[in-house]
Amino acid sequence: MLTPAGRECPHYYADFNRHTRDIEECRLAKANPNSEPWHAKDCAKCPVPDILLANASSSTQLILTIKASWFGFLRRVEVDAICLKNGEKVDPYVGCPDEHPGLELFRKALERGDE
Repeated sequence: MLTPAGRECPHYYADFNRHTRDIEECRLAKANPNSEPWHAKDCAKCPVPDILLANASSSTQLILTIKASWFGFLRRVEVDAICLKNGEKVDPYVGCPDEHPGLELFRKALERGDE
């Protein structure tokens, strides 16, 4: 679904067709109890769409945290990633290291050099 910032994100949800109330939320921020409440303006600073383009691993769990500082005027959007296979914290843009055998082959080729 398109976010208010105009980018595609599967964690954003909006339903404006109901007669009783409009729903607009980030389900990734809603799942984290340590996060500040989500605002639509947070989508403009959110790196999750870029992360999902770089890493489509189903074994990587993203944790989004919105932090407010300076009396709530400045807001930061931080994303952490955990590999579900081994429970370690990983780079969100790369994901689980064991899902990328090509990276290890590339490293070995670089160490070996051109022969």
